[in-house]
Amino acid sequence: MTEEKIMAWTYEKAGVSLERSDAWIGLVKKIASGASSSRVISGVGGFSGLYRIGGGKALAACTDGVGTKLDVARLTGRYRGLGQDLVAMNVNDLVTCGAKPLFFLDYIACGRLDAAIFGPVMEGIAEACSSCRCDLLGGETAEMPGIYDRGMFDLAGFAVGVVEEDKIIDGRDISKEDLLLGLPSSGLHSNGFSLVRKCLLDGRGALALDHNTAGYGKPLSEVLMEPTRLYVTQALKAAASGAIGGMAHITGGGLEENIARMLPATLEPSIDYASWERPPIFDLIKERGVDEVEMRRIFNLGIGFVMAVKPRDEQRVTSLLAALGEKAIVLGQVS
Repeated sequence: MTEEKIMAWTYEKAGVSLERSDAWIGLVKKIASGASSSRVISGVGGFSGLYRIGGGKALAACTDGVGTKLDVARLTGRYRGLGQDLVAMNVNDLVTCGAKPLFFLDYIACGRLDAAIFGPVMEGIAEACSSCRCDLLGGETAEMPGIYDRGMFDLAGFAVGVVEEDKIIDGRDISKEDLLLGLPSSGLHSNGFSLVRKCLLDGRGALALDHNTAGYGKPLSEVLMEPTRLYVTQALKAAASGAIGGMAHITGGGLEENIARMLPATLEPSIDYASWERPPIFDLIKERGVDEVEMRRIFNLGIGFVMAVKPRDEQRVTSLLAALGEKAIVLGQVS
């Protein structure tokens, strides 16, 4: 095995700093505070922003992209799944407060408009919007030669939903010993790909995209490009039960950081990382030089969405989710 293959990889070495991101969010919060009215219920830093519109209702809004999974799509020629990734990264954030998605907008920036690439992306967007009953309202496509090289592009999405003010799920009712129910992910989803590309696809020890990935029986290209799951139906059904104290979409920052975002400041998650079986792709990444601490800090590790419930409500919520074909996992508790 070459030295490059056993290099200890971190997100920082791959070019992404979570510390810089946290500092930036702090700066944006400070700047945005001067441009917010009394209608803003919650702003920068949450999974979505909440805006009071009267009549006891609030709009929820969020925006996100799919990161450097775009580069893997370019290498594999698999573009359709990016559409679902883009929608999921937004609507999964949106529903954490209990909001029902209303509509979605997309933004495509590219060096050259190529229907062979962006046609499948748009089909994926439309299909994902339809599956979660979110209208595809429009968007913007910007052809920018000189900014983007030919074949290079970026995607962003924007989602808006609505929720009754008295039914907003904001974590305030979460308390110690509440249980954390996890819903399985489909794999990497759309986070950590700068690190994935470095440890799996770059350098002399790079794996081929047609590498037969252990535990899957299919090529690495398909495993990496598996679309992000949509959790809209599960989240809204659970929210309607009145038994959910908080919800978290597990993206960059891993389980602990994202679960902490739904908890009161005095509480923290206590996670049993042995309580579920990780998808094999995470074992492969770890074997390629990413230690356990960094794995937990960056990836979802097989859990894409988390709900906080009182112990007395566990059976009711897990049964409700089971009726939707979803196997919820008790992965820890609040402490």
